[in-house]
Amino acid sequence: MTDSLGPRMKFGVVAPSTNTAVQPEMDGMRPHGVTNHFSRIIIPDTRVTDDRSYMVMLNNIRNATMAAVEAVATCSPGHVIMAMSAEAFWDGKRGAASLQRTIENHAGTSVTLASTACREALRCYGNIHRIGVITPYMPIADVQVRRYFTDIGMEVVNLIGLRCQSPMLISHVSKAELRDAILKVNRGKVDAIIQVGTNLPMAEVAAVAEFWLDKPVIAINTATYWYALRKNGIKDRVYGWGSLLAEH
Repeated sequence: MTDSLGPRMKFGVVAPSTNTAVQPEMDGMRPHGVTNHFSRIIIPDTRVTDDRSYMVMLNNIRNATMAAVEAVATCSPGHVIMAMSAEAFWDGKRGAASLQRTIENHAGTSVTLASTACREALRCYGNIHRIGVITPYMPIADVQVRRYFTDIGMEVVNLIGLRCQSPMLISHVSKAELRDAILKVNRGKVDAIIQVGTNLPMAEVAAVAEFWLDKPVIAINTATYWYALRKNGIKDRVYGWGSLLAEH
């Protein structure tokens, strides 16, 4: 359903309450006539130091996700964007498909997952097989990210997990740290670089990096918003966020 401010699309966007990167990035990508309406997965800013504490944090997200989905459904969005990524990669391609079905049943509308959006973004560039991946996660989640990309036919040549110390602190990673991570995962003849973790503020950095590296550098928030637009027939080229939104 649309309204007077969003005559083309009214997106419901679901993100953790600790996430301060995804909303400004997606609002910056928003074409005229499209509106974003955020619903928050209410979680504490749990300290994360290892795999065990990471799972405590992830289970907090899992336990609160459907309430956030049901809340945003009350504004009757035309489509729901799941702006969280770790859960979307869990248990590989099969797990992503199961999660999508579950969320669509709760939302009562179509849904874009971050993992599926990354797959479709990579397909846009043709002959992509070897990738470098950047995450904010602990090793237990990096295993799941690697599994998903392997499931969709990618070879993960390099993966760097930044091991951020809480879900809120992910957004504090600096542009310089992201630049350095990009350079590290670019080693070994990779075809493309992709970043996951929706609170990692990489959309602008990725756009600059792909110009200098002359290869796709895909930030997850860019991929997710791009795919949601294109799935809903919105073909606008949006500039300043890299080649995906500008050319595909």
